[in-house]
Amino acid sequence: MCGIVGAVAQRDVAEILLEGLRRLEYRGYDSAGIAVVDEGNNLQRIRRLGKVKMLSEAVDASPLKGGTGIAHTRWATHGEPSESNAHPHESGYIAVVHNGIIENYESLRDDLITKGYVFTSETDTEVIAHSVHDELKNNSELSLLEAVQRVVKILRGAYGTVILDRRNPDILIAARSGSPMVIGLGFGENFIASDQLALLPVTRRFIYLEEGDVAEVTRRSVTIFDKQGELVERPDLESTSQYDAGDKGVYRHYMQKEIYEQPLAIKNTLEGRLSHGLVNLDELGEPAMKLLEQVKHIQIVACGTSYHSGMVARYWFEALAGVPCDIEIASEFRYRKPAMRKGSLLITLSQSGETADTLAALRLSKELGYLGSLAVCNVHGSSLVRESDMALMTRAGVEIGVASTKAFTTQLTVLLLLVAKMGRLHGMPEKTEHDIVHALQALPSRIDQMLSLDKTIEALAEGFSDKHHALFLGRGDQYPIAMEGALKLKEISYIHAEAYAAGELKHGPLALIDADMPVIVVAPNNELLEKLKSNIEEVRARGGQLYVFAAEDAGFTSVEGMTIIPLPYVDELVAPVFYTIPLQLLSYHVALIKGTDVDQPRNLAKSVTVE
Repeated sequence: MCGIVGAVAQRDVAEILLEGLRRLEYRGYDSAGIAVVDEGNNLQRIRRLGKVKMLSEAVDASPLKGGTGIAHTRWATHGEPSESNAHPHESGYIAVVHNGIIENYESLRDDLITKGYVFTSETDTEVIAHSVHDELKNNSELSLLEAVQRVVKILRGAYGTVILDRRNPDILIAARSGSPMVIGLGFGENFIASDQLALLPVTRRFIYLEEGDVAEVTRRSVTIFDKQGELVERPDLESTSQYDAGDKGVYRHYMQKEIYEQPLAIKNTLEGRLSHGLVNLDELGEPAMKLLEQVKHIQIVACGTSYHSGMVARYWFEALAGVPCDIEIASEFRYRKPAMRKGSLLITLSQSGETADTLAALRLSKELGYLGSLAVCNVHGSSLVRESDMALMTRAGVEIGVASTKAFTTQLTVLLLLVAKMGRLHGMPEKTEHDIVHALQALPSRIDQMLSLDKTIEALAEGFSDKHHALFLGRGDQYPIAMEGALKLKEISYIHAEAYAAGELKHGPLALIDADMPVIVVAPNNELLEKLKSNIEEVRARGGQLYVFAAEDAGFTSVEGMTIIPLPYVDELVAPVFYTIPLQLLSYHVALIKGTDVDQPRNLAKSVTVE
């Protein structure tokens, strides 16, 4: 969601801050702002509604000079998108940027108003600025660090925040509760951001703040205190992340680029994890292998697209590995007072590793006494990876498009590897593991074949130009793929779309079927094919317009009202991954026809770090 960048240096930092914001644009935002302290200790602030480009143009027109500054991209929560609601927010000599939601801001606001503070925005963030100012005004002996430590004790909710005092511009204070914050280490200069990607042009060395940490950052030092106020040391990590978002190459959008990167992303995910027809997950370590042997049940928790990959994994864990598995949306799990099964392993899925609800579910699991926790994630050093007992990285590379593509298919790839490993530990025939390995090895080339159908799917998308609703159908492990297809169409084309298990048609959805309702079906040649064909006939009999992505040997023929898109053969074990690709392409091309913002769809953010 929102993006934060801060710097304290001897050189001018405005362009460093702006470049950091550009690198966080993929997260989604509606306004941007920057504040820099000049040589006279004056705070120069510029804010703009809209893209970072508009802020950058404003800075070009009124250059900002100074070695200490903060910048922010805002995704509106409290208060509409506007320049007055954009960050940084000020209170006298204090300036603040903030990610998250302060849940008790109304009571804090009321108290501050009674003290004479005037609010110039509708945001919850402004209470942080005024509260810090109030502490310093009433306690002249306090340092900025001490004032912030006092203020965070009265804040409820999630926040990642950076605070500066223009009277003492050699210091920035960062605080983290539920929203990620990272400190970038330089030589005679240091930086703060909500995502390490923002800082890769200036450093590769990072310190990740833990929950409840407050850090004082100067040009030459970083001092960190935990939530008890005790001085602590956090590890200094070297990042190997690559950021190539500045170059789309031959592609029109990042989403299109990332769809086409999937064969390579899956190869990277498999590298070093397959050996002599078997799955090798030695990276988890011997203690992890012993823990996995004890697992009697798996609980998967995730949000959005990751939830759909977890749904597919449930079919795999039970059908292939013989391990009972449940999947739940993280925001429901964390508030449902769930009963834990004996010998249960919690698996969390997240592209960013910073999804607020998923992190909260992980923390709850530690209180409930789960056997252990395993994260499937795309970001090294993320909160989810650091706080889990075990982690398997998806190796998808940076994903810029808000609508997830390669992160989803690499999650599925990792989960199938884990299924094979768990299956071996729980008596699955070795032949099944060999079959999984061979299917995964062939998958990248199968997806390459699929991508050659792009023009066919582009032509198909014309039929959606005037549509407002769509229905997606699948059976078995293709049902979650239908759900993912519907989500992609909603996210980037703004067409209302729903997905149903095809067997549920007669239990209500048939009432929606007419000539204006396109029905998209995923139809691999598996044991449920004949059942699915019966469901398709139910739609045809009611005048529905069918688009069937079918195995080329499934026995379908295009007729009036039913367009068949024959797909190349793929092993049934990896069919859910494979059949995802045409639905991604369909959504992409429909969005192009609709003229929407493909990479940054309205109202959405890449990483949902608040509830």
